[in-house]
Amino acid sequence: MGSQSAVSFLTNVARAAIGLGASAAALNSSLYTVDGGQRAVLFDRFRGILDETVGEGTHFLIPWIQKPYIFDIRTRPHTFSSISGTKDLQMVNLTLRVLSRPDTDRLSVIVQNLGLEYDEKVLPSIGNEVLKAVVAQFNADQLLTERPNVSNMVRESLVRRAKDFNIVLDDVAITHLSYGAEFSRAVEQKQVAQQEAERSKFVVMKAEQERRAAIIRAEGESDSAKLISDATAAAGMGLIELRRIEASREVAATLAKSPNVSYLPGGKNLLLGLNPAR
Repeated sequence: MGSQSAVSFLTNVARAAIGLGASAAALNSSLYTVDGGQRAVLFDRFRGILDETVGEGTHFLIPWIQKPYIFDIRTRPHTFSSISGTKDLQMVNLTLRVLSRPDTDRLSVIVQNLGLEYDEKVLPSIGNEVLKAVVAQFNADQLLTERPNVSNMVRESLVRRAKDFNIVLDDVAITHLSYGAEFSRAVEQKQVAQQEAERSKFVVMKAEQERRAAIIRAEGESDSAKLISDATAAAGMGLIELRRIEASREVAATLAKSPNVSYLPGGKNLLLGLNPAR
């Protein structure tokens, strides 16, 4: 009798445990949590994707009938590169960085058309398309001189294209720009040619200035000679003799100050020292 009571008790406990376990499993499968920075969209097996967007918190659903698709709506960075041709047929390597997030009011459409990996499916393709279209409007050197204008055109075009896929772009920036080896060599050769041209221009200007200086100097000497000729014709040879005396005085004064200069008397009165021993 006692053993039957124990068996009956254990059976009831087992049934209660199974019931509690089943209830807990059912309750757990009826709940889902949307964390901060996330939104959810429900899929109903009978009605399809529901239009309502579910916010943060813990929510109920019908097990096995409804399934949540949870989106991260925080801004995320994406970087991709593209090799594009310029207007003058030069190849340019560009790297683009975008900050994107889904349009929270259109999450149901994104799930239906693209799925949860919407950004990986859309952004690289439209990014390459926009870069090639914008770069083709500029010459290679204009990408540097007009970089703000290029960035604005890329940003506006990419924001417009991303909006067609219900993606919001918070920022678009060109982070890297490099040219091909041939264009780099051409730029270097152009710089060398410009330096040579500037050097040649300087040489020509210097020669021109020297020519003008020679002309001015010759004109001055001609005027000076004319003045001397006029003075000589008016005053006779006295002016020339005066200039000769002044020059002689300057030479004598200079020689007098030199310790290495000795004066010997003129005529035949010069006595030479003879060695008496001979």
